[in-house]
Amino acid sequence: MGPWLEIVIPARNEERRLPAGLAALDTALAALAADAGVVVVDSASTDGTGAVVRRYAATSDVPVRLVRCERPGKGAAVRAGLLATTAPYVGFCDADMATDPAAIAVAVRLLRTGCPVVLGSRSHPASVVEARHTVLRKMGAAVFRAAARVVVPGVGDTQCGFKFFDGPTVRAAAASLRLTGFAFDVELIARCVRLGAAPIEMPVRWRDVSGSTFSVWRHSASSFAGLAVAWWVLRAGPAAADFALSGLGGAAGFGGAAGLGGAAGLGGAAAASVAVNSLPPVEQP
Repeated sequence: MGPWLEIVIPARNEERRLPAGLAALDTALAALAADAGVVVVDSASTDGTGAVVRRYAATSDVPVRLVRCERPGKGAAVRAGLLATTAPYVGFCDADMATDPAAIAVAVRLLRTGCPVVLGSRSHPASVVEARHTVLRKMGAAVFRAAARVVVPGVGDTQCGFKFFDGPTVRAAAASLRLTGFAFDVELIARCVRLGAAPIEMPVRWRDVSGSTFSVWRHSASSFAGLAVAWWVLRAGPAAADFALSGLGGAAGFGGAAGLGGAAGLGGAAAASVAVNSLPPVEQP
């Protein structure tokens, strides 16, 4: 019998940050006393990321699998990881664990109470955020949020790298995912909503970790272009998506897009915001 919770970690050239991230994740999962597994997706790394994962898996108390994804882009890596899972509940976290993985316990409680899409949100009033963003990045984030609302209104933060889902729902959504870059989160959430899974936002403790590969100068254009493609894809179908992506180069990108907080939901399906102090404890199925 497989794990009932699997967590995907997309990793591109993360040999330095990944050991600490995996250790923090192990600690959080041990506190759950849950049958959980980890899927690390090596996203076409050119360093020793794969070797780090294999060494860690040999000694970890939590099952750790390595998946190789040769297609560039964080969206492509997350998609590959999600489709490699089989668990009833599935999530993904950034390799740097910028979101405190202790929040996994809250996410799991929400899933077990029937919430099919649980989004960590830095815009939640109860979140604690330690950010070191430039004025340019803050301005870009505000514009991105406004643009994302055109695609799918309702969610305060689409770009936090901490999301958990009902497994069958997110695998169905990921199977149709077209975007490979930073804007993939918006499309993924929208596809879940189209499947009838309304998102809910939860507070997180988030800190800006150095080493992100996101660059305002290099990735902003492709991120905004990705939103345009997502809008077209969700309305015009796969043929239009293939045409748009052929000109966009897939809107590839990778890393924690800490400066691009977006909004999501679909067809007016706004996300709910949740208080967590009255949730029941996590129980092993």
